[in-house]
Amino acid sequence: MEILWRRLLLLFAAVATAVTIGTTGFVLIEKYTLLEGIYMSLMTVTTVGYGEVVPLSTNGRIFNSFFMLIGVSTLFLSIGIVTQTVIELEFNKFFSSRRTKRMIDKLKDHYIVCGYGRVGRNAAQELHRTGVPFIVLERNEEKLDVVMNAGLLGALGDATHDASLRGVGIDKARGLIAALATDADNLFLVLSARTLNPGIRISARVLEEESESKLRRAGADTVLAPYNITGARLAQAILRPHVVQFLDFATIGLTDIEIEQVRVGEKSASVQRSLGDLQIRREVGVIVLGIRRSSGEMVFNPDAAATLNGGDYLIAMGRSDQLQRLERLLEVEC
Repeated sequence: MEILWRRLLLLFAAVATAVTIGTTGFVLIEKYTLLEGIYMSLMTVTTVGYGEVVPLSTNGRIFNSFFMLIGVSTLFLSIGIVTQTVIELEFNKFFSSRRTKRMIDKLKDHYIVCGYGRVGRNAAQELHRTGVPFIVLERNEEKLDVVMNAGLLGALGDATHDASLRGVGIDKARGLIAALATDADNLFLVLSARTLNPGIRISARVLEEESESKLRRAGADTVLAPYNITGARLAQAILRPHVVQFLDFATIGLTDIEIEQVRVGEKSASVQRSLGDLQIRREVGVIVLGIRRSSGEMVFNPDAAATLNGGDYLIAMGRSDQLQRLERLLEVEC
């Protein structure tokens, strides 16, 4: 886009320079008025050739002969710049489309952000910060340009259409964020996504409270109302500012400490062993905040006697390298 503007500026400068030269010559040599000089210059540069405003003198015709060469050169330069720009834009669009298609084909266990409004943009920024593979599906070309200019992977398409979802690898995706403009669109999207990939995890944005239950029945795992969350967060920031600050530090990456969920493998050597037996705090260095059982039960602040089962998730806090060591520990098979 920057190159396009530079070329348009060059084109404008070339035409303006030619018209200025012609106007100056006609005013000085033929004593034309300024308007007559501009009019005569534009006729010459554009090769319209309606005729002389006032019959030219010998000196005027000599000047006009040279100015015609300048005008024709400017015209050909303009045509060349426009043609080159159009061809380059088409080629760039073609090769960019092919490159994007290859990148999409390589995606696996990725996340799909549907809609790039305020909610979708923030979701994409968080996914980008964490370094997970994802793609933005947006039907507005201007918004998609913003996605691509930000260095993110995006695709043009209507997320309520199955073909668009298949085009961004819905069958291979790990998760989907439904952040379209209306609850009706998000509801249709959730239904389609759940049908195309029954195992995908879906988070949906909701505007009206009565739509929340419909989105859950349609297949959304998580339904969030941004305004409710913002209001609750504002209240918490007043009531418990240090708690909110601590959670921000741990979850938004403001420090090297993170809170992460780590799955216990079905065949892990840690199955049926207690936290005290594993000595996770001493061996790995993380703090176990809770256990999310495979049954859905949530155990907060588990004691040393708590045993692990296959499919459980440990909610742990620590540095990135410590959390990676915990993942390896819980993946080791018997």
